Amino acid sequence: MKKFVKKHLLAIIGIIVGAVAGYLYWKFVGCSSGSCAITSSPMNSTLYGALMGGLLFSIFKKERQQDDISRNN
Repeated sequence: MKKFVKKHLLAIIGIIVGAVAGYLYWKFVGCSSGSCAITSSPMNSTLYGALMGGLLFSIFKKERQQDDISRNN
């Protein structure tokens, strides 16, 4: 479990930050008519924010291709 968390730490932080940002967006901006697919409910907005945050933060993860190649040989 520790190995998984350490390997995916940036994505986990991104999910948390995105979820908070998505909820705050719903809370302060939201959708007054209720016809907006994402921002009409706090659950949708929070999940969408978590997804976008995880994807955004995982972009900055450095891959260790050289280490993986040397381990396989």
